[in-house]
Amino acid sequence: MNTSTDNTPRLVDRFGREIKYLRISVTDRCDLRCVYCMSEDMKFVPRAQLLTLEEISRIGRIFADLGVNKIRITGGEPLTRQNVIEVFKQLGKLEKINDLTLTTNGTQLKRFAKDLHKTGVSRINISLDTLQADKFRKITRIGHLSRTLAGIDAALDAGFKRVKLNTVIMKNHNDDEVIDLVDFANERGMDISFIEEMPLGIIGDHDRAETHMSSDEILDVIRKKYELIPTTETSGGPARYFRRSGNNNRIGFISPHSHNFCEDCNRVRLTAEGRLLLCLGQEHSIDLRRVVRSHPIDDAPVREAIIAAMDLKPRGHDFDLNSQTVILRHMNSTGG
Repeated sequence: MNTSTDNTPRLVDRFGREIKYLRISVTDRCDLRCVYCMSEDMKFVPRAQLLTLEEISRIGRIFADLGVNKIRITGGEPLTRQNVIEVFKQLGKLEKINDLTLTTNGTQLKRFAKDLHKTGVSRINISLDTLQADKFRKITRIGHLSRTLAGIDAALDAGFKRVKLNTVIMKNHNDDEVIDLVDFANERGMDISFIEEMPLGIIGDHDRAETHMSSDEILDVIRKKYELIPTTETSGGPARYFRRSGNNNRIGFISPHSHNFCEDCNRVRLTAEGRLLLCLGQEHSIDLRRVVRSHPIDDAPVREAIIAAMDLKPRGHDFDLNSQTVILRHMNSTGG
């Protein structure tokens, strides 16, 4: 760990990358079963093994003290965890966190959007891969499009700084809807990011190498209808952003395969059971739950464990759609 000129602690890994962004998964459970995220017969972590809400809030505070200024809450579906709003309330009080955000599938937002805004959540990302009800049901296995659309409307009405769509495009699944999704976001004043499917976990639904659609292919589809202008904007994550000519809404691309973003990685992830995961596509991690529970009052050992973990952060992932080697950890277990 280094210290900046104003004495603010800085988490720096062995490659000189400063860690400013923590993604916290509060649950691996979800009320959908998206085909690219989990297997149909998914087995979830026993609830007794999950970090408590108090432990999650404590870890978030310690990371803030170490220089992290952005926290994103993820899952599974984070809003399915009972009393999870308390985590947002506690993290929202941290003065050092200037960007508290949420990734959700939107199904619970009609219920929670206004309360989330009151806690200090500034931005929400909502997963939406299709605008067709039958296709939504097929991709999510059990979902109803109307619930997510109602959640989007509730988020827009609540007054968040930004509401963005996250979309995974798969060939022969929803690749015919790229323009429809761009237009849907634009009509509502929303950003949209297209995310290349992450090769995490054995899913059984499709061959990822066959359904993979690169960011460049999606970009070409959009450019056939709209002029896109590259921007240097960032939301603190890996997305590359474009704007349509004469339009303020952003179109982003997160490209772990075609445009590897590891060189500037500023992120670590905390899984729902308390593993501090140093890379999305590697298994380098430490058991932070054990440290927290061994020291329920003293934060110093937790800080020391986090600082020491920075030496384990690898240079990057080794995603290869054609490889026989698979990261067994599913996306819902990682934190989406």
